[in-house]
Amino acid sequence: MMAGTADVDEAPDLGEGYPDHGLYTIPNLLTLLRLCALPVFLWLLFSRQDRFAASLLLGGLGATDWCDGYIARHFDQTSNFGKMFDPTADRILFFVGIGAIIADGSAPRWFCWVVLVREIVVAAITVTLVALGAKPVDVTWFGKAGTFSLMFAFPFWLAGSSTVSFASVCTALGWLFGGPGILLSFYAAFRYIPLWRAALRESRAPTAG
Repeated sequence: MMAGTADVDEAPDLGEGYPDHGLYTIPNLLTLLRLCALPVFLWLLFSRQDRFAASLLLGGLGATDWCDGYIARHFDQTSNFGKMFDPTADRILFFVGIGAIIADGSAPRWFCWVVLVREIVVAAITVTLVALGAKPVDVTWFGKAGTFSLMFAFPFWLAGSSTVSFASVCTALGWLFGGPGILLSFYAAFRYIPLWRAALRESRAPTAG
């Protein structure tokens, strides 16, 4: 499902060995296409009232989230713009996707709100630290695993609220992915606290010379 949480995969500075290929790259195009699919998801869910089709699209957006990053790293398509565009698009997809599911009532609302509050807090801290001059903190394995699980939990719940014959199985799979996903995401947020402090201290440290 939803891509990405408030985590940033890498700092905006690409560093030595990672040339900036600018705006027009295949990963940036893929990110744009994923973002453009969001209105289609909303149309399927609310206009067509086809929860199963909407769940397939949402799950596909989550499953292909890794594509742009993989292509950027392995096919020399990195860009500073992409480093910011991809997590921003992921966050938009995430918030709009969960917001739509809350409005539709197709997933446990308390669960949706807990996930949203976590994302809002982490995003607010990240933006504040960047505004204070600190570098973004690299995402941890726990953050990636939590995001991956939640990407599939919400589409499964959405499918579980549809009229398909295996809806009950989809609901069970939603909990199977959602439970570990939310635990891992909060554990990742807890582990970010010392990293945030270190990044803030580094930004305030006097520079030599």
